[in-house]
Amino acid sequence: MEIFDNIIDLNLIDYIDVILVALLLYYVYKLIKGTVAINIFIGIIIIYLVWKLTEFLNMELLTSIFGGFMKVGIIALIVVFQPEIRKFLLMVGSTNFNRRRDFLQKFNFLKTDTVEDNTDIEAIISACNKMSMSKTGALIVLERNNNLDFLLSSGDEMNIKVTQPIIESIFFKNSPLHDGAIIVDDNIVKATRIILPVNNEKNIPQRFGLRHRAAIGITEKTDAVALAVSEETGHISYFKNGEFVVYEDTTDLTNMIKKDLG
Repeated sequence: MEIFDNIIDLNLIDYIDVILVALLLYYVYKLIKGTVAINIFIGIIIIYLVWKLTEFLNMELLTSIFGGFMKVGIIALIVVFQPEIRKFLLMVGSTNFNRRRDFLQKFNFLKTDTVEDNTDIEAIISACNKMSMSKTGALIVLERNNNLDFLLSSGDEMNIKVTQPIIESIFFKNSPLHDGAIIVDDNIVKATRIILPVNNEKNIPQRFGLRHRAAIGITEKTDAVALAVSEETGHISYFKNGEFVVYEDTTDLTNMIKKDLG
């Protein structure tokens, strides 16, 4: 009865506190879902729940052991979750407010059918196919929630509508714009010749070069997705969360990107 009495005694602030914690845990889960860190996150939640259970049952020895682990473990968590923490802070500081009307949508806690990305994915994939056949290297970064304006100073700012000929002409080997990456947001090429952070820590096959490492780097540090066309093999690679994404064919790739952008 005492537990029920305590629940009844909860005030409005307590309910808001619970809701905000639930939303925070939900977003953290979405942020690290599909990565190795998700297993660590689930393990921490389990240990925390066991700690609270032992505390509730007055098991003093186990409570002190789990309590000590939770206190000391904070330092270890900062080291283990360094990429995720950096990505979360970048998300908070550079949320793309131009593409989200509602505050909760900016932080991607809730999604509605009214928020759509108008990027012409078919045109981009068609351009990638043409460049693949001619073995023209290309790197296309598709902006999502994180605003990538902090990268614009490294290249040339643009405001060009996405079309297949535009993408092909940008990466044409004799074009002055073909070096570096382009950033696309809501069917607009925002910038060309962008210099992206390169990931040198992951072991990737030697046939992949700097374009692929740059794609890994930007998708690892932000929530953007990227397409890279290999100059050596002509293969089209898709990147998300700092990882290669396997796809069956261009139709599967197109649907995958639309889902990720939507």
